Amino acid sequence: MKSLALDVINASAPYEVYWHEVSHTYRFRSDYDVVLAIGFDDDDIIETAESYVFSIINVNNVPSPRDLKMRDTVMLIIENFFNRNQSALLYICESGDGKQQMRSRLFEFWFSTYRLKDRFLMMPASIEDMDGIENFAALIIRKDNPKFVDIVSEFSNTVAMFRVKPENPNL
Repeated sequence: MKSLALDVINASAPYEVYWHEVSHTYRFRSDYDVVLAIGFDDDDIIETAESYVFSIINVNNVPSPRDLKMRDTVMLIIENFFNRNQSALLYICESGDGKQQMRSRLFEFWFSTYRLKDRFLMMPASIEDMDGIENFAALIIRKDNPKFVDIVSEFSNTVAMFRVKPENPNL
């Protein structure tokens, strides 16, 4: 992955974004003292193209009111990622605290209000795991990606595969 251009992001971002060397994440602090870490980790779910798992982590667990400046900063980070990389992003909502559906709805709202949303496909999906917990994910890709059709097809097939529950051999 090509590093993000912090000077470009910070020229427009409401919050100053910086690189956190220890965690290898991009971070910023909101007016409400929420520290968000934005991560891009190598992914192997999409095999037909370069892809990364995109994560948003509330580092200090400070409750966050609806903050449009936070949304704008995150969307500028995503925009810069796609300006520098011809890759796909997989957004997977953290599920350890049971708030994954809320996170999914918030991110979908952020994306739906993004000024350049028409340049992208955001394809949300939910998959129930073996414990009955619903997990939320989304594929985010630029519509002009040369491997667009292959990536969307592979993501759809992967989601379909995970939705099929194995039969119980003990029955």
